[in-house]
Amino acid sequence: MTDREPLLDPVLDPAAMRKQYRAGGLAEEDLATHPMDQFTRWFEDAARAALHGTLYEPNAMVVSTADAQGRPSSRTVLMKQYDTEGFVFFTNYDSRKGRDLAENPHVALLFPWHPLARQVIVTGTARRTGRDETAAYFRTRPHGSQLGAWASVQSAVIASRTELDTSYAALEARYPEGEQVPVPPHWGGFRVTPETIEFWQGRENRLHDRLRYVARPDGTWKVERLSP
Repeated sequence: MTDREPLLDPVLDPAAMRKQYRAGGLAEEDLATHPMDQFTRWFEDAARAALHGTLYEPNAMVVSTADAQGRPSSRTVLMKQYDTEGFVFFTNYDSRKGRDLAENPHVALLFPWHPLARQVIVTGTARRTGRDETAAYFRTRPHGSQLGAWASVQSAVIASRTELDTSYAALEARYPEGEQVPVPPHWGGFRVTPETIEFWQGRENRLHDRLRYVARPDGTWKVERLSP
C-alpha cells in the first residue's frame, strides 16, 4: 500500500469512523455557580459509569505541558484530589512534565469521558504541593507503588527492562512488605489552579454544547458558550 492509497475497509479507515452523539444537552441555566461544583456533578456521573463498566478510570486525565522553548508534550496521569483550589496529581519531579512545569507552569488538563460523550478541558498554572501533603498521599499508595517511585528514573533512557526490574528487586529486598518506605525527595504533587474550565457535551450533527467558565480577578466566574 502506498502512502496515498486510501483505506477501503471502513472498520480501519479513520475517515469513515463516525459516531452520532445522542446525549442530552448542556444549558447555561443548568450549570452550577462554581465550576468545581459542576465538575463534581460530572465526575460523579463518570464514577458511576465506571462502576457499571462503561468507562475506565474516570480520574484519568491528559496533562499537557510545554518547556521553556514552547515545545509541548502530553501524557495520561491519574488525578488524585480535587477541591475549590484545583486538581492534584503526583509524579517524579525529574520527569519531563516535572521539568517542563519547573520552567513553564502553564498547563492544560483533559478528562476524556468518551462513553458519556463528555470532556472537561482545564487550563491553568501548576505549583508543587507541600511535603506534608505529598507524604500523606504517599502513605496511601500500595507498597509496590511506593517502591516503584524509587525504582524508576522517570523519563530517563535506560538500557533494558532488566535494569528497571533489578532496581526494583533491590528496593524490595531493602524495604520488605510491612516496612515503611521513605518518601522520595524527587517525587511529589502538583496542584493545578484553573483559569478556565470547559464542559464539553457531545450533540448530534457535531453541534456540541461547549460551556466554559473563566476566572475573574475578584474570584468569581463568568460563563461563555463556545461554538462547536
